[in-house]
Amino acid sequence: MSRFIDRVVLHVSAGKGGNGCSSVHREKFKPLGGPDGGNGGRGGNVILEVDENVHTLLDFHFHGNAKASNGTQGMGSNRDGSTGDDLILRVPDGTMVLDKDGRILADLVGPGTKFEAALGGRGGLGNAALSSRARKAPGFALLGEDGVERELVLELKSVADVGLVGFPSAGKSSLVSVLSAAKPKIADYPFTTLVPNLGVVSSGDTTFTVADVPGLIPGASEGRGLGLDFLRHLERCAVLAHVVDCATLDPGRDPISDIDALEAELAAYKPALSADSTLGDLADRPRVVVLNKADVPEAAELAEMVTADIEARGWPVFTISAVSRTGLRQLTFALAKMVEDYRAAHPKAVARRPIIRPIAVDETGFTVIADPETPGGFIVKGTRPERWVKQTQFDNDEAVGYLADRLARLGVEDALVKKGAEPGASVTIGTVTFDWEPQTPAGVDMVRTGRGTDARIDQVERIGATERKHAHRIRRGLEGLEPEDQ
Repeated sequence: MSRFIDRVVLHVSAGKGGNGCSSVHREKFKPLGGPDGGNGGRGGNVILEVDENVHTLLDFHFHGNAKASNGTQGMGSNRDGSTGDDLILRVPDGTMVLDKDGRILADLVGPGTKFEAALGGRGGLGNAALSSRARKAPGFALLGEDGVERELVLELKSVADVGLVGFPSAGKSSLVSVLSAAKPKIADYPFTTLVPNLGVVSSGDTTFTVADVPGLIPGASEGRGLGLDFLRHLERCAVLAHVVDCATLDPGRDPISDIDALEAELAAYKPALSADSTLGDLADRPRVVVLNKADVPEAAELAEMVTADIEARGWPVFTISAVSRTGLRQLTFALAKMVEDYRAAHPKAVARRPIIRPIAVDETGFTVIADPETPGGFIVKGTRPERWVKQTQFDNDEAVGYLADRLARLGVEDALVKKGAEPGASVTIGTVTFDWEPQTPAGVDMVRTGRGTDARIDQVERIGATERKHAHRIRRGLEGLEPEDQ
């Protein structure tokens, strides 16, 4: 049995960039071929795209994790790695994308609309791209960057022209079934409808859609009943139709009080999309009142009594019976006219080519702060330093020297001196902690040595990687704990 799902949590992971290649051209009778390592390929993106053939978020309910493919590693002979394939996720029209904090990221309306949910990581540079006057044949390459990982909330808002609102058992589902070919569940108990039902109605040359939203009750805007879950499906409707049960036997209820209660809930409901580009507040939408169940004699008399009072509010009133189909023709033509008026006042936007406006990103800035957990230690925060550390092969001295040169040119060395860093101070960049050695002449021309080595690093008594890791665990209080406690 199919299920209607209109809110899901989706975990997306873009592909990782491929590592660069460290290679030297070797060919008979061609000595000194030079570096020829290619760059790694970019990781694939995760893209959400509106598909008019998709009507629910059911697939994401059962498959809440999506990951794009990784880029491949660069190869010798200047061959770059291939780019990872983008993962395109099909979503229904009217899907709204939020982050885990509730901030609006995208409002996907219209077939073909796309949103890049997660960007793939950049591939690492090969040693051919890293060669320079100082490093004519680098013995290292850069690692690829990880793709973006994020948690998204997808909410579906039905895209319909007319929204039917009313108390439970008011006859909304019956009205949709006789106006269109839709076959919603109909029964004689409240809250029969648990999901919105959409039907397509044709009236002359006009075709429009009608949404039957589950019954509202007083307090729906505050979470009572089903209203809070489904009120958002009314946000995109051009016309709201009050379906009133004139044959109800509930004491204290009458058509006027039902309308007033529903109007209070619509006015109190605040759309999650505060800057929605659709139609504004629900209280400002055109209204039509449908007095249903006129096939019951007492209901027909009550409808005749309250018609004048409702018309005094400026709303058109129609007395109908979904069972005997009385008054449906007049109602259909009236709804079609209201929808046509709306469409004339709000012409459909013509699809345009996307305009790319690059946004300047300042990645040169960084900050140096004292490490609150390590006395005399410092933490360097910044987009570039953290990215460079992730790209570095720390088992390659030449790669470490290249990282030191980049940090020195950025000004990290001078900033640490100004902060009062002492030789051997613990410095953390991203997830890596190392001991600062200011006597290492970073940023100057290096002495040519073997591939994968750096003579400047050999000039100091640098602690090995294993010892640095051991000291780091002691500073963090992890040394000496049992494996299950770490």
